[in-house]
Amino acid sequence: MPNSRSFWVTGASKGLGLALVVQLLEQGHQVAASAKESDEVNALAAQHGRRFLRLPWQLHVEGKAADACQQICHAWCSLDGLIINAGTSEYVADDVADTELFEAIVSSNLLAGELCLASARSLLAKGNSPQVMAVFNRYSSLQLYSPTQVSAGWNSMPQWMREQREALDAQGVRLTVVGPQSLKTSVTATPAIPEEWTPQSAAKELLRRWPLGEPELVLETLDLSSLWPLPQR
Repeated sequence: MPNSRSFWVTGASKGLGLALVVQLLEQGHQVAASAKESDEVNALAAQHGRRFLRLPWQLHVEGKAADACQQICHAWCSLDGLIINAGTSEYVADDVADTELFEAIVSSNLLAGELCLASARSLLAKGNSPQVMAVFNRYSSLQLYSPTQVSAGWNSMPQWMREQREALDAQGVRLTVVGPQSLKTSVTATPAIPEEWTPQSAAKELLRRWPLGEPELVLETLDLSSLWPLPQR
């Protein structure tokens, strides 16, 4: 990515999402981040000025994704890249019971992803070689209903993203789905071996592969909490 481009990263408060924001800014791009207030985010805003745009983070709430896209439109008029960090747990309420935590991660990320993609499509259509990358982990890629059935958009967010590929292609927007190895939707000839990914190393690898526009990438990690920290219980 030699030229400056515009990106929107969701779930960017910490972990992998924050690392993606930091590295994109270091590469000279304009970056919009949906992230909670924090010392790290405040430091990025002070350091990068107008190249860094802070957006609403509660993207699972009706209207927040649309508000974020209005701010992007006002600032840049278009969008070259949308990275949906669909493994984040920041949409999950603090008082969610432990027994309901994983279901809350799946359902809140699905809602946020749907709203973000719907709101961003017109901006992406105006972008330069636009692309969407949706990144899942072992939690958010779970089938919410009927786990023994074949994956479908109504019970699996990764599959829902894949079902958007045809419409995105028609707009000239490429889609990359990143997630753990799936026995139901195998994308590699041999099983991927989990690695000791850090937020920084995983972000570096994803951004290295970005220009290739691959439809599917496998990301298996030994420490999910490093890339996608769970809420403090």
